[in-house]
Amino acid sequence: MGDIKMPISTAREEFNQLPEMLAKKNAMVEVTRRGKSVLAILPWEAYDAIRETLEIVGDQEFMKKLRQSIREVREGKLIPWEEAKKEL
Repeated sequence: MGDIKMPISTAREEFNQLPEMLAKKNAMVEVTRRGKSVLAILPWEAYDAIRETLEIVGDQEFMKKLRQSIREVREGKLIPWEEAKKEL
């Protein structure tokens, strides 16, 4: 995903065209004021994915279980699919 950097004045002028521009280039806009980054504009799908990721990462119990599962996979502690299916 390529970022587009633009001054806030340009972002204001181009605001109505940004959704199409971002979709076409699969990009996000880094908006600057006096050369300093102040805003990010991104497609809704990207925002939604980031929000969902933050929600998952913020769930301490879920992350604990995920880390445990990753450890078990690395250690070869796997359950055959047929056995897991029976438990479901």
